Amino acid sequence: MGHPMDRQTAPLIVVNPGFEDGTKGWTFKGAPVGGGGEARSGVAGTKPFSGARHAFLDARIGQRGITSAAQTVTAPANGVHSLSAWIAGEDANARFVLRRNGRTVAEASPVFDGDYRRWTLTDVELRAGDRLEIAFEASGGGTDSGWVAVDGVMVSPALPARPRVSSSSRELVEIFDWAKEKAAGWVQQPGAPGPLDMDENHRPPTAEAPYAASYWAGYPDRTGYYARDTAHQVAGAHLLGLDAENLTMLRSFAASATPEHRHWPVWAVNFDARTPLAIDYHGPREFVRELPAPFELVEKCAEAFRWSGDRRYLDGELWEFCRRTVEGFVTQQAGRLEGRPVPVAGAAGTHIFDEVATYNEGGERLVEAGDAVATQYRAYLAVAALADARDDTELVRACRARAARLRAYVNHGWTGPGSGAAAIRGYHADGTAVSGWGKENSWFMPLKGVLESGERNDAYLDYVQSQAVSAEGRPVNAEALTYLPDAFFRHGRNETAWQWMRHIYRERDKRHATRRFVNGDYPELSFTLISQLVEGLMGVDPDAARHALTTLPRLPGPSGPSGPSSLSGPSGPSRLGPSVVVGGGWDEGVEWVEAADVPIGDDRFTLRHDGNTSTTLTLHAAPRTQYRWEARFPGTYGRMLVDGAALPGDRFEAAGGVTGTTLTVRSGEPRTVRVERE
Repeated sequence: MGHPMDRQTAPLIVVNPGFEDGTKGWTFKGAPVGGGGEARSGVAGTKPFSGARHAFLDARIGQRGITSAAQTVTAPANGVHSLSAWIAGEDANARFVLRRNGRTVAEASPVFDGDYRRWTLTDVELRAGDRLEIAFEASGGGTDSGWVAVDGVMVSPALPARPRVSSSSRELVEIFDWAKEKAAGWVQQPGAPGPLDMDENHRPPTAEAPYAASYWAGYPDRTGYYARDTAHQVAGAHLLGLDAENLTMLRSFAASATPEHRHWPVWAVNFDARTPLAIDYHGPREFVRELPAPFELVEKCAEAFRWSGDRRYLDGELWEFCRRTVEGFVTQQAGRLEGRPVPVAGAAGTHIFDEVATYNEGGERLVEAGDAVATQYRAYLAVAALADARDDTELVRACRARAARLRAYVNHGWTGPGSGAAAIRGYHADGTAVSGWGKENSWFMPLKGVLESGERNDAYLDYVQSQAVSAEGRPVNAEALTYLPDAFFRHGRNETAWQWMRHIYRERDKRHATRRFVNGDYPELSFTLISQLVEGLMGVDPDAARHALTTLPRLPGPSGPSGPSSLSGPSGPSRLGPSVVVGGGWDEGVEWVEAADVPIGDDRFTLRHDGNTSTTLTLHAAPRTQYRWEARFPGTYGRMLVDGAALPGDRFEAAGGVTGTTLTVRSGEPRTVRVERE
């Protein structure tokens, strides 16, 4: 019997979804134009989104009727699907429409600005034998030059999990619902054939292979997923039920970390989960290598295990990759600079195809970098957690000790005596220390918790915020901003984290720095907004294998007007330009939030926070299933009530700025914990 996360059903195949084989599989219909000529609809190569060709629909003003491209497919099995396509156009009225057995079941009317945007129709239910027509239709928009272009038609299987959010904040609900629907269209169908090695250079596909269980994580005009993006999307993917995809993708990176590659995982893998993506891989000695990536992949193996409870993370090539990375790989990469009291991984390359120390591709030639040491620290803790689940107490002690020694050195040596802008965040090959703003090698240090709590950490968070809101320091690529909510939620800066979530969402319709798509069509945005709500704002820390769960509410309070997007630095608000106003008026913070049907292992739970002082947890699982729940609250409180009854003082703890207790939750029996001042 297969593992419950191994989902396999016959894929719903669209023939020639990228129009690389001309009109094969598609029927084009054109209406007479003006003086009686035929519309010039068909397949062209003038404006592909990816690959070399695309569908073109002529929508000139003189048309009577519509012009269209359509394909009808027969469902091989019962299932629910999402269908997506990249659509561009000008001066045209267009529809993306799905008809099941002749009746319209979903449609969208794209809005055009001349460039491509991705449109997705979700939750289309089919029974075996149903005929689904996929149609793109266009008519004149008032000029004699109207047109519509279509590329990259894609079918995604239904999301295995569909968590729901309700809240006092309409904007929070809107953000979550947008992110969930957007992410639904990035999931690949296992077994469906697809091209390999396509990218934004519009190279025609040279090979095709069946795709594996996976999702888009990286530039959406490349046929693969990236180590860095995958690492940041793992938690959001789990919350949508994509545990099989996480396992496949993390395994593919682990399998690529071979002796031939000097135990570096490749940077990007095609959706077949086997072949390195050609744009980033030129050979076993020439492929993109950025040092934080192997360590982040290790960290995310442990995170995927905590959420899923899947013991396949504890053996085989995944376990060997994790252990080897914090042992032999660290030894291999350490010693670039002399005098280090602990192993500090570094990389002395001069470009990304030759081993660099940082995610920041800004041109600095650092041999040691803040994001690398921070992720090395988290990798030690991750292997300790996995080893603990394997009952390997010796390795647990060793990895925790390595993590503690590295963290102590980072705080009391490596970062120097300075604070904020003066703190060291990297070193050149000659040993020269580098401070100031380093983007990833700055914000990854508080993000990963390598900096000790206290004044220096607080000052560094202030510095990160001041730079991120400044015109000079703010990253130009939207996906880089997606780390900031994670960093600020980790340290209880709830209002700042929430404002960054709002900003990222409100900038979703702006063109990405590459100019090839809008920000919202970068997959990382949707996946991370989902995890930031559950792991960040709601403070969920899972341990599925042990049937345990920890919660810590981080609901933001009021933070000012929601007209222009304002994010406050240490010196007050910095304007980041106009934003979409959701609901108008003031941002009143989040008074309450509830997330329902959140997956953990094979179970589900519903969690509600009322402010930061009351939490209700309901477990949805098999009868007699129970979880150990650690209910935590920010702040020190003298009174705690469980299900309305006051707990004796020795039954809860109030120390270190957190008040908490541990209790048992049984399936179907809501438990509520509330704290009060005495």
